[in-house]
Amino acid sequence: IDRRHPSLSLVRQCRLLGVGRSGLYYQPKAIAEGNLALMKLIDRQYLATPFYGARKMAAWLQSRGQRVNRKRVQRLMRLMGIRAVYRRPRTTIPAPTHRRFPYLLKGLSISAPNQVWATDITFIPMARGFLYLVAVMDWYSRYVLAWRLSNTLDAGFCLDALAEALGTGRPEIFNSDQGSQFTSDEFTGMLERHGISISMDGKGSYNDNLFIERLWRTVKYEEVYLKAYQDGREAKAALADYFRFYNNERPHQTLGYRTPSAVYNSNRLDNIPVSLIVSKGAPRTAELHLNLAPVLRMGSTSDSPPTPHRGQAQRPAPTDRVGHECRVPCRRDKGCEGRTAGHAQP
Repeated sequence: IDRRHPSLSLVRQCRLLGVGRSGLYYQPKAIAEGNLALMKLIDRQYLATPFYGARKMAAWLQSRGQRVNRKRVQRLMRLMGIRAVYRRPRTTIPAPTHRRFPYLLKGLSISAPNQVWATDITFIPMARGFLYLVAVMDWYSRYVLAWRLSNTLDAGFCLDALAEALGTGRPEIFNSDQGSQFTSDEFTGMLERHGISISMDGKGSYNDNLFIERLWRTVKYEEVYLKAYQDGREAKAALADYFRFYNNERPHQTLGYRTPSAVYNSNRLDNIPVSLIVSKGAPRTAELHLNLAPVLRMGSTSDSPPTPHRGQAQRPAPTDRVGHECRVPCRRDKGCEGRTAGHAQP
């Protein structure tokens, strides 16, 4: 609406746009401190009992000495973007422009990185206010490929996270819930342009995207709940440090106490005999870093470089090439960039 339009009054503009004039003068108010405290309590309890609706959540808060009713809890849960997990009747029809896709992971054996990616959105409480966090995760390795923060639930920050993740690789299947951010034409169109199969969770099915739900629990109990972010800038910096730690340093029990980064970048090296990984030449020794990923280093018993491929000029070998292997077809006549690992010598 243009308040200084030369020919159209505000009344006429509002009538043409179908909006009320009262919205022109509305000034949004900050969320009260009491409501922020309740939202933090609701968020913690929701991780433990995601099947609690507004009534049970209100009863739980009342048992903790909070003076709330169901309507107040219901309004706060809607503001947070959470609701109880249960099978719901089909009472609403999706918009014609928003397509739904079937769930493709049932009975599927996921055995390699970049086979399946998953995404979801969660609520991040702060000292004053809250933010929304989206992440894209590799299902097999639990590696967080990209994440974004936003103060609104539009699709823009989800598209930014997806674009960043696709810059590192491409999955066979991409799984999400049926949120409007993930069913939008922009989001699904980006996946289809990259030739990715789209999978979506069933209505009210909590277990369909269980691994990323576990990620939210880990992030909140190990990072978010230990701090009170003052603003979005502090939250972004702290979460960047945590995801760096989560990917590269934090051992994961399901992964044999290796880090997500070590598993994601391994490219199934564990299934290849060592004699086919290590090329001939200088002896090498294997060491273990804190993330338990094997690191190959040049030995000190010989200074001779590894034997080059046929047709390749002999060059000094790198001194610290860790677990590298070719990601493109090897052209031995042009020189193999992955000669330090992953190729048997002729």
